[in-house]
This record gives sequence, structure tokens and C-alpha cells, in this order.
Amino acid sequence: MKYTPNKINRWMLFKLPAAWLTGVRLTLINEDKCEVKVRFKWINQNPYRSMFWAVQAMAAELTTGMLLTKSIQDSNTDISMLLISNKSSFFKKAVGKITFICNEGEIAKQLINSTIQNTTSKSWFKAKGYDEVGDQVSEFDFEWSCKKRKNG
Repeated sequence: MKYTPNKINRWMLFKLPAAWLTGVRLTLINEDKCEVKVRFKWINQNPYRSMFWAVQAMAAELTTGMLLTKSIQDSNTDISMLLISNKSSFFKKAVGKITFICNEGEIAKQLINSTIQNTTSKSWFKAKGYDEVGDQVSEFDFEWSCKKRKNG
């Protein structure tokens, strides 16, 4: 499957319905960068009139996970991936349209190359969330582990 925003968003409806229902949408993916947007609305709010942290985490995780998934597909190698750790920081209320960006495609390629050579590898990926005026509202770090599957 070629990774396009439309295909991934359609896939998300069936495989990640909580993210889809709360408005998480992938808007850009290439070998270097992944971008996901989510708009603050009733379904994803917290009691303090901003976006629930878990919705932000879903959007941020999607940027890192899809960038890694694309690198795995591009490698033509049977590799599994697992999220093993995460950290987050919040700087400002998340209201309006929030854009999460992970531009660590080079780290994804290095992780996949290391996994191909060493069977199992892990690495941290960072996703930053920005509001409509360009202020950073949150930052998430995800540690992914990749393992080369045995053939047969």
C-alpha cells in the first residue's frame, strides 16, 4: 500500500476509531516528516476548556508511528514495532487547530537499518504540537522498539 493521508485516515476509521472520532487526521507523510492535525471540539475537550491530553498523545503518537511504519514498508523487511515508553510536556492550553509534527525520518531509517542488522533495536522519536499562531502547546517523546521477524 502506498502511504497517503487519505488511505491512512480511512484505515484509522477502522483500526483507530477513538483517534478518528476525536478528529485526529494525518495531513502529510513522506520519508522525512509526518504531520497530523486535530481541532479542539466538544468530543475531545477536558473540563478545563482545552484539548484532552490523551487526544494530543494519540495525534503525536500517530506522527511517530506512521513515519516508522513507512520506513519499515520502504525497507521491504518483515519488522514488528512496539511502543515501549513515552514522555510528555505541556506548555499552553490546546485550543483551535493543533498540528503535530515529527520530522525524524532519518532516525526512522537508521532504526530500521539497525534492526535489519541486529534483529532488535530501539530509538526515541519526538513530536511537537503547535497551535494556529505557531506557539508550541505540547511535546511528546516516544520510544519505539523494532524487531526483525524470523522467516517461516
